[in-house]
Amino acid sequence: MLAEALSSGGDFQQSDANTINGQPGDLFPCSSDTAFKLPVEHGNTYMLRIINAALTNEFFFAIAGHRLTVVGTDAAYTKPFTVDHVFIGPGQTKTVLLNADRGRSNRTRYYMAARPYATNPLASFDNSTATGVLEYIDAPQATAMPDVPALPAINDSAAAEAYSVQLRSLASDEHPVDVPRHVDEHMLITIAVNEIPCTLGELCKGPRSNRLAASLNNVSFEAPTTAILGAYYSSMLQGVARTDFPDNPAVGFNYTSDELTLDLAFTARGTRVKVLEHGTVVEVVFQDTAILGSESHPMHLHGYSFYVVGRGAGDFDRRKDPATYNLEDPPYQNTVSVPKAGWAAIRFRAANPGVWFMHCHFERHMVWGMETVFIVKNGKTKEAKIMPPPPNMPKC
Repeated sequence: MLAEALSSGGDFQQSDANTINGQPGDLFPCSSDTAFKLPVEHGNTYMLRIINAALTNEFFFAIAGHRLTVVGTDAAYTKPFTVDHVFIGPGQTKTVLLNADRGRSNRTRYYMAARPYATNPLASFDNSTATGVLEYIDAPQATAMPDVPALPAINDSAAAEAYSVQLRSLASDEHPVDVPRHVDEHMLITIAVNEIPCTLGELCKGPRSNRLAASLNNVSFEAPTTAILGAYYSSMLQGVARTDFPDNPAVGFNYTSDELTLDLAFTARGTRVKVLEHGTVVEVVFQDTAILGSESHPMHLHGYSFYVVGRGAGDFDRRKDPATYNLEDPPYQNTVSVPKAGWAAIRFRAANPGVWFMHCHFERHMVWGMETVFIVKNGKTKEAKIMPPPPNMPKC
């Protein structure tokens, strides 16, 4: 499927199903006997680690008849908050507590369900709902159909944002935060799905017979044939990657307007990276755009967790919006869902030397070029230097 999409320049084939622990659930005939079941006993509290391992969808997740108390995200504690449903993007993890308190009712089986969240009407997606069953094993087995949880609509951006703004770090004496207050490098990065003109003689299946692409700051990342990490470690980066990834968009416009000119849809490929001195405090504002349709984007950074200090709707206003930042107890994550037609601001201290990939966790967006690389230089101590490759590392 990957080869076909890249060859044609069109969109990827949709998946056949969404799954919970590998099963679409007993609403599908193929999974009627093998749907995932979670056995519980009345009166117990269970910790569930929810992982979105999907390639293309963010999800709403819920369990009928039960509320979930969120206590962690991306392996960092949060202030506990209780919700009817969880919102989770690809690559994200959530730790929640489930109080099994319904085993004495007249129902002993409850559906858990995951429904996609998709907001771009121009993009195709698999809209199937995956299910599993929570089953009280210390109660008489019921024959009735399990209760079904109420989930937000597929395009309910308000529900996604209402969940996201509740995420806050624990910020206790045992689990303090270290939110950088002084910023050394400010970056505004626009997120877009784009087009690249079809070369003469090709038959492309993207919009207007062009190729689909994606970009950050209108740079559609092109993976080099030589590994960037190896080239950088060997001081042979020249000719492999350029070190001029832009800190800001080359052209400013009303990023979230529904009436953008066609010329803004086009991008160009390039292998451009951002180099940071060790210890640099970086603020990145991810800005969604309406180029080929606005949508939520799960942006992920390798090698780091970061503080999500702010988020909002519309175009980021660098004069006003920083005043709304949460610098006291922002969530500590490695993947942030940038709101549809909005922005999200993150901060991190570049203290982990190496070559680190940053990308949208929608697989098709990443393949199309919605990514870049941070190169963090060595520090002064032995612990602050890149480790050498192992002696048995295969040669490319």
